[in-house]
Amino acid sequence: MAIAHRIAALNAATLCAAALCAVAPAEAGPVVRAPAGAVQGVEANGERIFRGIPYALPPVGERRWKAPDALPAWSGVRDASAFGAACQQPAAPAGSIYAETYPAMSEDCLSLNIWAPAKAKNAPVFVWIHGGNLVRGSSQQAMFDGAALAKRGVVVVSINYRLGIFGYFAHPELSAESPRGVSGNYGLLDQIAALRWVNRNIAAFGGSKAKVTIAGESAGGLAILHLLAAPDARGLFARAIVQSASLMNIPELKQASHGLPSAESTGSGFAAMAGARTLADLRAIDGPRLTALAQGRFASTAIVDGKILPRQLIETFERGEQARVPLMTGFTAGEIRTMKSILPMLPDVSQFDPAKYEAAIRANYGELADAFLRLYPASDIDGGIFGAARDGFFGWTSQRLVREQARIGQPAYLYFFDHGTPAADQAGIHAFHASEVPYMFGTIGQVTALWPKFPDTAAERTLSDAMVDYWTSFARSGVPKAPGQPAWPSHNKRADYMIFAGTPRVATDLMPGQYRLHDQVVCRRRAMGNIPWNWNVGVASPALPPAVEACR
Repeated sequence: MAIAHRIAALNAATLCAAALCAVAPAEAGPVVRAPAGAVQGVEANGERIFRGIPYALPPVGERRWKAPDALPAWSGVRDASAFGAACQQPAAPAGSIYAETYPAMSEDCLSLNIWAPAKAKNAPVFVWIHGGNLVRGSSQQAMFDGAALAKRGVVVVSINYRLGIFGYFAHPELSAESPRGVSGNYGLLDQIAALRWVNRNIAAFGGSKAKVTIAGESAGGLAILHLLAAPDARGLFARAIVQSASLMNIPELKQASHGLPSAESTGSGFAAMAGARTLADLRAIDGPRLTALAQGRFASTAIVDGKILPRQLIETFERGEQARVPLMTGFTAGEIRTMKSILPMLPDVSQFDPAKYEAAIRANYGELADAFLRLYPASDIDGGIFGAARDGFFGWTSQRLVREQARIGQPAYLYFFDHGTPAADQAGIHAFHASEVPYMFGTIGQVTALWPKFPDTAAERTLSDAMVDYWTSFARSGVPKAPGQPAWPSHNKRADYMIFAGTPRVATDLMPGQYRLHDQVVCRRRAMGNIPWNWNVGVASPALPPAVEACR
């Protein structure tokens, strides 16, 4: 009974605070009267900015681990001058350059932000989904400021979505209580709910619901893959940008597959570890405590449930069942340099034994070992280990995506970001994971505090301006263009791609041999049926399965 009263009180308080009770703005600012309700934001440099707009009811109390509920329209004018709370999450690992702190964290976090040109009408819309391993991050990070894109005539939307144990927890009892008979994927359902909110409301802010581009980097790029594959998201966007994502295999809801346990069994194990006998017990654990229990014990991942995600992502693309939209995708030269924790071993050149490395690769890769060693030789172990991991995760994914999208007749554009700053290069993290993001947002002066500083030079600003132009052009027309810069050809005909390194330039056939090698490995593992194809590359690779006709 005490638990029920606690949940009821929490529901009543958060319902008013987060959604239905408008708060009087502190100062005068632009007011937009949207179907969801009136909001008052702020104006800066000719753009209207609206922050912290709720797009669904708070997923708290009895609504924890349920699909997001539609938000009734509120009365009065809602203050939209400040960001909403970041979603509940653990602190970043010690030493991570991606560590962020936020003024507030809460389970009541389903909000979005909008940057709109003052006189926008029927403008393209750019919806940004932040990264963070589906565990951390927030739409309020300074480098996601949409002002530079809005100056190019684009309405920018950034969203929060449930993370970690709150966003991707599956359990047999949760599946049983769901009208669709599935559980997990709540973070993905939040993203779909945000896109539906955009579909219904963005015209009031000057945007066109028919010209929505979804974009994200890292786990945000993975979220774009989920949205491309999710039938529920169909028709809610017209273009997609996938930055540094991986077509890794993900668990299935009710059965073990490809070396991973079922998501429901993982959830049952977590509940037992937490001492929770019922869903009510789990829902009674407060957010910070649940976050602490999950840290290191729960892997946050989307789930193949047959409904929200019908099948493995790569299978969806192979079958041509993904959204038929123009696609831009790519990765960076130094992806793994700031994510060494996922490496199978840290390279120590002073103690490295080339003979042992080569022996391990030959044992793991069999008849593909010669191809592997040509690309990642023992003579360059530092580059080889980082390069093999980068290419096995991100390089293979980017090139597979442009091939699959081209195969269904959609324009597909590939990029390779190979630009380093003096501070990053000195730290040994040239073109590191996410380093392209402030360039394409035009926020190189607003990067995360722990990042190497970006020099304030004309060359850096010129590169950033070019990338902002390419990205906003793609959002506008599905074709990336930048005044005074090279034409970016699609990958469809000659395997062309764009390199961003100092200045943009076009090249053909990215890293010859790299794609075919990793595609062969993934194909054989999939055919075997009991081996993951995610982070196990190089010296961490299991023995290569035998060749099959389907992989030739």
